[in-house]
Amino acid sequence: MKMPGGSNRTGAALAPHHIDAMLEAGREFPPNSRGDESEIARVRVRYAKGGEPIGTMPPPPGVKELAKTAAKAVLGKQPLLFLDKLGERLAFERSGVRLYQALVSKREAYGGFSGGPSRTDLEHLLAEEREHFHMLAAVVEQLGGDPTAVTPSADVHATLSKGIVAVLTDPRTSLVQSLEGILLAELADNECWTALVALAREAGDDDLTTKFEDAEGTEREHLTRVRTWIAAAQSRTAAGGVPFPQAIASEMRSRSQRSSADGSRASGRRTARARAGGRGRGKRKTRRVR
Repeated sequence: MKMPGGSNRTGAALAPHHIDAMLEAGREFPPNSRGDESEIARVRVRYAKGGEPIGTMPPPPGVKELAKTAAKAVLGKQPLLFLDKLGERLAFERSGVRLYQALVSKREAYGGFSGGPSRTDLEHLLAEEREHFHMLAAVVEQLGGDPTAVTPSADVHATLSKGIVAVLTDPRTSLVQSLEGILLAELADNECWTALVALAREAGDDDLTTKFEDAEGTEREHLTRVRTWIAAAQSRTAAGGVPFPQAIASEMRSRSQRSSADGSRASGRRTARARAGGRGRGKRKTRRVR
């Protein structure tokens, strides 16, 4: 990856003869406010203590009847936390679609590079982000939530990702620089899918756990691809010393193996529950006959 040369004059080393004068000006005109940075720290604490929360959770429709429904068991002991995190992922996946759309435009504007993504590669990842968004929207509705609501965690993540959006939509940034922005998004996405899998597992919902584990595997593949594209642009191997093609092939094999194992475990759990339920029904029937 070639870096463009230019007339960047932000460094003081370009005019060493002015450095002493600049330091002298700082001594001649010091800050006129009293105290040090500890004062602004106290102000931040005061504002934080008196501030309102960044958002609240809307109650799901029919919240009074929630305890009587199957959704109660799925949502676990902290239903609003689960819905909050689902809303967070839903909003982030929607933003992921927009980020990859912007990345496709960068690819069209700047062209590709050896070992980098093709337009088809990027559109494939974009489509998977969209699939995750639709899956999450359906899950939120299934659990009695509102997929159009901006939950507190969704609000926070939207603020956190503003810098990524700014980089990808800036006409001055290159494809490689935009890939570095996508890398930050994929790192956060992977971590948050892992947390969502854990919440689903703790709630005891095997179907949701399997869906989320599949999505987590897909996002892990996205991360591997982006890492290796950046490594190719920098003429180096990806993290772990694995060259570009082998890294993606290895991740896809691991993903396939995980899916097979997860499917077998989920099937085993369903079979065990069915057998237990059958035994319970048999006992109840026997009692009635007696």
